[in-house]
Amino acid sequence: MRIGFASDHAGFNLKEHLRAWTKKQGHVVLDFGTEGTNSVDYPDLAHRAIAEKDSWERLVLVCGSGIGMSIAANRHTCIRCALVTSVEQARLARQHNNANTIAIGQRITDFNQAEIFLKIFLETEFEGGRHQARVDKIDKW
Repeated sequence: MRIGFASDHAGFNLKEHLRAWTKKQGHVVLDFGTEGTNSVDYPDLAHRAIAEKDSWERLVLVCGSGIGMSIAANRHTCIRCALVTSVEQARLARQHNNANTIAIGQRITDFNQAEIFLKIFLETEFEGGRHQARVDKIDKW
């Protein structure tokens, strides 16, 4: 699977960790920035990654809390981004919401937890069925 990553300065270290972990799992990794811990604006990085939507199948956005990235991402009609802070959220984001993007906060998620969240996000399938009509209503707007 082709997995895109983007972060601001507050999420850079976790982004780099998750990129390396994802590559070890055999996935193709795409990096849309940032390249270090110098201050940058998270919306710029989210929008840059989303502009390259045709190049990735799933997207991981990281900032300090995950909130800013998730808000910026969900402004795009092609994105269903879930802010993930638990295993259950990672699973349900895929099963019920067919999320194609997750946001994680480096300041609130340790690196081992983030690996677990990402693994679940990548391995869980969308259930469809009754959930499809709801996703269709989201995509309609």
